[in-house]
Amino acid sequence: MDLIDDPETAGNTPEFTVSELSGAVKRTIEGEFGQVRVKAEVGRVVRARSGHLYFDLKDDRNVLACTTWKGQVAQLSVTPEEGMEVVVQGRMTTFGSQSKYQLNATEVSVAGVGALMAMLEKRKKALDAEGLFAAERKQPLPFLPDIIGVVTSPTGAVIRDILHRLRDRFPRKVLVWPVAVQGQACAPQVARAIEGFNAMSPGGALPRPDVIIVARGGGSIEDLWGFNEEVVARAAAGSDIPLISAVGHETDTTLIDYVSDRRAPTPTAAAEMAVPVRMELVAAVDQMGARASRAVTESVAGRKQRVKDLWRAAPNPQQLADDAKQRYDYWAEKLDAALIRRVTDGRLQLGHAAGLLRPSVLNTRTAQGRDRLTGLKTRLAPALTRTTAQARRDLDQRANRLRPEAVTAAKSRAERDFTATLARLVTAAHTRTERARTRLEAMDRMRETLGYRATLERGYAVVRGDGAVVTNAKDAKSASSIEIEFADGVLKPSPVAPKAKPKPKTSPPDQGNLF
Repeated sequence: MDLIDDPETAGNTPEFTVSELSGAVKRTIEGEFGQVRVKAEVGRVVRARSGHLYFDLKDDRNVLACTTWKGQVAQLSVTPEEGMEVVVQGRMTTFGSQSKYQLNATEVSVAGVGALMAMLEKRKKALDAEGLFAAERKQPLPFLPDIIGVVTSPTGAVIRDILHRLRDRFPRKVLVWPVAVQGQACAPQVARAIEGFNAMSPGGALPRPDVIIVARGGGSIEDLWGFNEEVVARAAAGSDIPLISAVGHETDTTLIDYVSDRRAPTPTAAAEMAVPVRMELVAAVDQMGARASRAVTESVAGRKQRVKDLWRAAPNPQQLADDAKQRYDYWAEKLDAALIRRVTDGRLQLGHAAGLLRPSVLNTRTAQGRDRLTGLKTRLAPALTRTTAQARRDLDQRANRLRPEAVTAAKSRAERDFTATLARLVTAAHTRTERARTRLEAMDRMRETLGYRATLERGYAVVRGDGAVVTNAKDAKSASSIEIEFADGVLKPSPVAPKAKPKPKTSPPDQGNLF
């Protein structure tokens, strides 16, 4: 039997539902504690997809669950990390669905400087392991930037010091991105400022800076903590624009100093790094101009002196030309005789070649070739016959000495070899004969081309007088008969009868004188 159902055991104890009991516990805890501050070490940290932040606070014996809602996370000055010693302020509440109590954390701060330094060292090691501190990632600063972007507070003394130093050294255009330099809003505003400068378009309506200065005056480690946040360090490391960090005084070191391209001990020193001294540049340009002018003058003077020295050491130009003139006259005298000898030798060689190509010579060589070819052809047939007969006799002799089967095989093989050899010999004879015939025909065509009949085809004629070739008018006049040979025939003009001599005129008979 259940005790709660026993009237004697239950007495006057009231009955609660689970929700009523959970609500009573919630009201009791929230009414008893309300706002509390807890100093402890951060344990497990979880950021949910919804944006809520869940973490644990622990000591050596107990654990306290903490919850920071999505709208409260952005207001935290410090994001809790595992192992960090913090002081958390918030309101105690319960979570009835799991029968647990928890702390709704609305403010988190680091418990002491030692804890801050430990957290800073931890972040430094993590970023250094990613290579964000590597020297090869550092970008060189432009020598003379046109536009300088400054991320700082617009109301502090830092911006006035930077503008004053730029005005003294080399006036440049300055774009100021106002940010909070301490507190909860510092880190996100500085990160957005660096990213905003990098997002500008070069040559746009609002021009993109050539260099960025992130500056702040000195202060405690808590005041400078916004520049130790990881979001600021990653924004500075990802900047495509060269960045100078000038946070605090020379002894102050923040996380942005390690990832920036250059670190300045003070904001004033950052302005000095950004631009050179204009007057020093002007003086340097004047000095280099003077040196260049002096160098040109000295170079021209040295070259003039060298030309003078060479002129004194050089021989007389007339003497240099005399040898060349003498050589010219010597070879000029030999040139005419050499040309005459060369022309004479050429004529002799041409005459010799023309003699070899005369129709009579070509006819002779053609006849000799035809006779030699005929002789070879005449000797070839008996030689083939003798060779064939000798081969058959040898074959018969070998056949008498061999067995019938071997004789038959050898005879067949010999006949095949003989037939093949005979075919090759006949082919070679025909080939040689055709080659000789081709050469002979070519020589005959050359004879016809070089003969006088080919010349007759071009409109010339051969004149013969009394059967001999006439080459001048004198011989033609003295010849008794003339023949003219054209390409298509011979013309024999009919003889012309000599003209009769005129009879002398006779004077009329004398009639006398009447007076």
